[in-house]
Amino acid sequence: MRSGSKDSGARTALVTGANRGIGLEIVRQLGAQGVSVWLAARESVAGEEAVDTLLNEGGDIRFLQMDVAEIGSIRSAFKTLSSQVGHLDILVNNAGVLLDESTSILDVGPDVVHRTITINTLGAFFVTQTFLPLFAKGSRIINVSSGAGEIGEGMTTYAPVYSISKTAMNAVTCQFALALKKKGIAVNAVCPGWVRTEMGGKMAPRSVKKGAETPVWLATEAPIAETGKFWRDKRVIPW
Repeated sequence: MRSGSKDSGARTALVTGANRGIGLEIVRQLGAQGVSVWLAARESVAGEEAVDTLLNEGGDIRFLQMDVAEIGSIRSAFKTLSSQVGHLDILVNNAGVLLDESTSILDVGPDVVHRTITINTLGAFFVTQTFLPLFAKGSRIINVSSGAGEIGEGMTTYAPVYSISKTAMNAVTCQFALALKKKGIAVNAVCPGWVRTEMGGKMAPRSVKKGAETPVWLATEAPIAETGKFWRDKRVIPW
């Protein structure tokens, strides 16, 4: 593992909610491409174990403790990261929860509403805003959203608050894309599809490898001019 010093010329990435599922696979794929990756997670034990697993596969992976639901934790994580690196080329806002599956919007409680929107929407908002000083021209921000957040055909009643949180996340994506376009920083949202993770369940048709494919492409290969868009399988889809 490299030192992660400010003098390192390697591309540097931060992936939130990355101790399992799609986030972990994004870290794995970025690391395989030679990117120096900071794996952020709320629980230190789970995060450190995930890092140890990936280090056994090779790559430059480090753990960063961060709870995206707490602004104090986000600011503390920024202080830690900025003391170690001089730039951030890639930010993947992946942290998310699904707490209201098969629950009617008529019945869902306030705690579920607040926690879902705090993590899924405001987490991406405040992490992006807080870490902005590390971004430079050519940096890329990817928000892992969902087809459930589409205003049109994608939205269903299956998990109404989750859907609302992802619709709002898409709006956050658009606003940051507009604000950062002149700085040459690309901001995009991505729907990974229905993936076999703890959240997606065993019946999901997609592997985590497939789910991570487009986020990693947006982080590394997509034209930097592509910004303010919603993607699935490397193609733009409707908001």
